[in-house]
Amino acid sequence: MIRFRWWITLLLAVCGGALAEGQTFRIPTRPGVETSVYWEAQEGAKATVFLFTGGNGGYGKVVDGKPTSHNFLARSVALFLADGFNVAIFGLASDTPALDYGDRVNPKHLADVRAALDFVRGKSPAPVWLVGTSRGTVSAAYVAIASVDDPGIAGLVLTSSVTAFKKEGAVPTQNLAALKLPVLVVHHASDACAICRPYEVDWIMKGLKNAPLKKLMMITGGTNPTGDPCESYHYHAYIGQEQEVVDRMSAWMHNPVN
Repeated sequence: MIRFRWWITLLLAVCGGALAEGQTFRIPTRPGVETSVYWEAQEGAKATVFLFTGGNGGYGKVVDGKPTSHNFLARSVALFLADGFNVAIFGLASDTPALDYGDRVNPKHLADVRAALDFVRGKSPAPVWLVGTSRGTVSAAYVAIASVDDPGIAGLVLTSSVTAFKKEGAVPTQNLAALKLPVLVVHHASDACAICRPYEVDWIMKGLKNAPLKKLMMITGGTNPTGDPCESYHYHAYIGQEQEVVDRMSAWMHNPVN
């Protein structure tokens, strides 16, 4: 029942109850390869959030203009829209049915993301915030580091970051010192995922030596965590406080401060 009410809340969050609809596109990204992108515009948006989901990536099927993935970012589309952002979600390439850790720090992935970013910019000239969650933080950090000279990237947001050094592309192992843009790091103090331990987040903050603005939001609270502690309905994915977390993230992106 809680999850049902959550989906109803999301569906009614935009336009005073009117249901906005997004679209999914397949765009050419490399020779012979297409990559899917979900796109939904918000009237008057001053920025776009470009979302990298966790796990194997993607956003599930799109039903009635909404992604069906239960991933924290995918299920929060309406919340980002209500906070004044266009929303894009990076999907999967036709030759990559699942994005493992190594796939996310691969030049092919970077080529796919850059083509998807070009497509999104064709939809809106608004600056782009790269936002990743869980395994998606590997992608978001990798793309941000490779895009340090891109003036269209407004900043980077990392939620429930992969911190375990044993994982290829774990955020603390990447060249974070190369980042010269605002970075927001969001983590739940009770995150029980073994590869996203809260006490290791400090390694990320220490690595952001040249970020002009950086902020750590350590989240507490939440309700009724269930299932795998690395999955979508546990503290790792901010269960029971999605709106609070998205609103805090959005407020910072609109006005980044240390």
